[in-house]
Amino acid sequence: MTEKTPRRAHLIAGGFPPGSSAGHDHDYARLRLLELLAEQEVPAFVANDFADVEKWLPMSRLLITYVAGPYPDAAQCRAMQSWMEQGGRWLGLHGVSGGRAERVEGLRQRRTVKTEHHALLGSYFVTHPPICKIHVDVHAGGDQRLTRGLGASFDVEDEPYFIELQDPASVRIVLTADYGPHVTSTAIGTLYPRDTSLLPDGRTRVLGYTRDVGAGGVTYFALGHCHNPAIRASRTVDPTDTTPLTFRGSWESDAFQTLLRNAIAWGVDAS
Repeated sequence: MTEKTPRRAHLIAGGFPPGSSAGHDHDYARLRLLELLAEQEVPAFVANDFADVEKWLPMSRLLITYVAGPYPDAAQCRAMQSWMEQGGRWLGLHGVSGGRAERVEGLRQRRTVKTEHHALLGSYFVTHPPICKIHVDVHAGGDQRLTRGLGASFDVEDEPYFIELQDPASVRIVLTADYGPHVTSTAIGTLYPRDTSLLPDGRTRVLGYTRDVGAGGVTYFALGHCHNPAIRASRTVDPTDTTPLTFRGSWESDAFQTLLRNAIAWGVDAS
């Protein structure tokens, strides 16, 4: 990527298998992201997965991914890394820290398989307990371009992600949360031997960070779950689940909108 590359983005939003919602309203997220790009007069290419990502990156300054299942393979990761090293910026949202999952004998849940894209993104999805209210702390020292216009903290309702940082020394933390002792997951101790998402204080987890990759970089925010009635109807009924059939969560938060606007500017206006 050069300074002459147009202010253009490539947006990937979709689930796996192809055509599946994979538990998320990708149409809604895609529309909202395109609206935010349009606000800043940033045209966009659009895809459902990473199948031809190397074709669009040279014509883009910013890659935005909101996916549940699709992930770049080793060759695509190399193309993305080369593009970032030359100045490209990647904004990863929510489920992009997941990817391929494997069956575990004797358990219904599946375990996320760690692949090349986790190393490139900088984080690996472990699990998430049910949707709850989250008090998010903002770290202004992480990157003021991303936190501009935010206060010291904000509250949202979202999936409380447990993510494992892959190279903690390389990241600048932007968002954290202490979910409290009531937010637990049966995946810890079964699918995963221990909770590798906890920071050294034993309470706090990272929800957002940024890291340099050559002349470019990557920013990841774990917030952003959304679903609609059709998606919820395909799930096994849980009588204790009080989550609305239509859920927008962080997308309806002014703070999350500010984060996304800042991240788009970070991506397309970087020198």
